[in-house]
Amino acid sequence: MKISPARVWREKDSRYRLEGSKCKKCSRVFYPPKPSCPYCGYSDTERINLPRRGRVVSWTVEYTVPEGYREYAPIIVGLIELENGTRVIAPIVDVEVDKIYEGMYVEAVLRKIFEDGDEGIIVYGIKFAPST
Repeated sequence: MKISPARVWREKDSRYRLEGSKCKKCSRVFYPPKPSCPYCGYSDTERINLPRRGRVVSWTVEYTVPEGYREYAPIIVGLIELENGTRVIAPIVDVEVDKIYEGMYVEAVLRKIFEDGDEGIIVYGIKFAPST
């Protein structure tokens, strides 16, 4: 087994719910959640649910991918600006490479990220798909 079930369990909230953190001092919101603010360094943050819709700001296409992900190639990875201004980097699915464009509306969907062999654990997470 390559993946620790304990790690998957610890990360389930941010992985499945698209949670971020909000600094209690400067009020900046960031993803992924962290115990201290990456902007001002304050060590008191609160977990918040992030909006599930956003727009594509930029993207890249990965044609050469590591073993375990080859069935998903090519992989589109996008910089998504959510409705509240928070930016996340995540895979974009359900769209052809030549159909993606800057400003395209997308929404968070739960999809399989990785499967640890035939009898191992299956890890799910947030990806983004085109939205109307």
